[in-house]
Amino acid sequence: MSQREWIEKDFYKELGVSSGASQDEIKKAYRKLARDLHPDANPGDTKAEERFKAVSEAHAVLSDPAKRKEYDDTRKLFAGGGYGRGGFGPGAGGGFSQEFNIGDIFGGAGAGAGGQGAQLGGVLNPGGPPTTSRPPPPAAREARRRR
Repeated sequence: MSQREWIEKDFYKELGVSSGASQDEIKKAYRKLARDLHPDANPGDTKAEERFKAVSEAHAVLSDPAKRKEYDDTRKLFAGGGYGRGGFGPGAGGGFSQEFNIGDIFGGAGAGAGGQGAQLGGVLNPGGPPTTSRPPPPAAREARRRR
């Protein structure tokens, strides 16, 4: 199962438990739902069968402590919106800004400083001012001083 699917599904809601539920509470909720929704108990009921599959999937994730932690962490990461709720980017509610400042990654050595951002040549900020990673040649510096 992909993390995108984890973001879009609320496994706690599927089982009818809170996100702080203990392993015993999760197990009890699953067993009750599985007993009520099992295809043998509901022959020919496709809604019950689909619900049984969803409950089983939720239990498979929430009953494994490592998978549950990964699920919880993934949902917290994207809780502000964005992924699965309108996409990433400006105005998506995910808290992402439109501009990208390479200096944020390379500790202030952005495009204007002749650092890593300049080496990328504006790839990450197209439409921004062109940058160079080399100082002007001595003749150009001398010409500027004379002005």
